[in-house]
Amino acid sequence: MSVSFRVSEAEAGQKLLQCLVRRVEAAQGELHRWIRTGQVRVNGGRRGPFDRLEAGDELRLPPFARLLQPSQPARDGAKPDLPVVWESPDLLVVNKPAGLPTHPGTGHDDSVVTRLHAAMPPGTAFAPTPAHRLDRDTSGVLLVARSYAVLRRLNDAFARHDTLSKEYLAWCAGRWELPSPLRLEDRLEKRADTPAGPEKMHASDTGRHAAMDVAVLRATRQATLLKIRLLTGRTHQIRVQLALRGHPILGDAKYGKARAFPQGCAIPGLLLHAFRLTLAPGSPDAQTFLALPSWPEPWRVTPGDIAG
Repeated sequence: MSVSFRVSEAEAGQKLLQCLVRRVEAAQGELHRWIRTGQVRVNGGRRGPFDRLEAGDELRLPPFARLLQPSQPARDGAKPDLPVVWESPDLLVVNKPAGLPTHPGTGHDDSVVTRLHAAMPPGTAFAPTPAHRLDRDTSGVLLVARSYAVLRRLNDAFARHDTLSKEYLAWCAGRWELPSPLRLEDRLEKRADTPAGPEKMHASDTGRHAAMDVAVLRATRQATLLKIRLLTGRTHQIRVQLALRGHPILGDAKYGKARAFPQGCAIPGLLLHAFRLTLAPGSPDAQTFLALPSWPEPWRVTPGDIAG
């Protein structure tokens, strides 16, 4: 007897192969072969791997296929083990802690994604999925889509950069003597310093354009609190562009230098936080989401710091 399921409203709009990867316990190459050989049927007929599905479509699979189940299903109504900033039936906004990766990977099982999946009620067809990512050591606002249609819409917005605004807070080493506000522009590329060394981002004439706006919120003799608005989305962009100007982010062991950090002050990790994300008026999800970092004194940020 064949295995079958119907496409839910949350799954609608996905490509056939994409839907199967999320729902079936099999390698992507094997799923592709099933489609190519006609072992997968959509509403009784053959479809291509990249054809999009509609809500209510019936997918019939080979009798040996096994549907995926949530690995750690929680009780109905359970919340993810994450600070929730805002939620609706379509969207969940969390304040990602520093040190927690967005996605699981080699060497770390805990992540935003695994915590989201652990809170899914049994039988959930579409697992809540982050629409973008924050580096492991960066904290802050992270948007999570609860349906594929919303995920695709948000992915498009992040790719265009014209219907959203991402703003960060960062404590950098030293007193900022450059103009404020200021637009920083560089060309960045990833390469290793030595043949056997780890890859890092570097300034390069042949790199990809990177731009961001920087403004000083508070300054001391040893450190400066900056508000940063990203205009492009390059790997480690904020960390690299500030380090290039001699102002590495406090706690940044990769691009900073320990001697540049304030003496006698404990630094609780990388002091970089995505504090505000705005979806522009006119977009279906138009709204501003805000969360301040939980840094201790003397690095604490107050609403007064970001006013205006």
